[in-house]
Amino acid sequence: MSKITDLIRSEIEPIIDQRGDEFVDIEYVKEKGQNYLRIYVDKDQLGGIDINEIAYLSELVSEKLDSLDPDPLPDPYVLELSSPGAERPIKSAKDWTKARGEYVHVGLYQKIDGKKIYEGTLKSYSDEEIELEIKIKTRRKTLNIPRKLIANIRFAIEF
Repeated sequence: MSKITDLIRSEIEPIIDQRGDEFVDIEYVKEKGQNYLRIYVDKDQLGGIDINEIAYLSELVSEKLDSLDPDPLPDPYVLELSSPGAERPIKSAKDWTKARGEYVHVGLYQKIDGKKIYEGTLKSYSDEEIELEIKIKTRRKTLNIPRKLIANIRFAIEF
């Protein structure tokens, strides 16, 4: 699957960039017998990307995909373009830069201090570990988490 998504990304990312939008992620999945090509886009502005821009991009991307020969997706599929939302995953270097100082959700492969899920403020990060400030009742604690233990990390909304 990654060959397909890599090929599609290389074809559509220039279209997204030309519009001043940001390519965030792509996935090609099968759910309940239906194939879905999901492309997540955003805009670096207050409020992110709007629905009109997503609709316009969807038309441009669809036209581009229809013109590819050979067709990288010969089976029927549903094309979905959308914003990654407020709780978008942190994947790229740009995402990591944006995440510093922000509230994040971290899922781990194995427990640290008896827990596999933490939420807190990302204080710093390196290739080896992240520094996460968490709240335990009314007390704040800094937790250093090795990057190799992170299953997923995304922006989160603090309540």
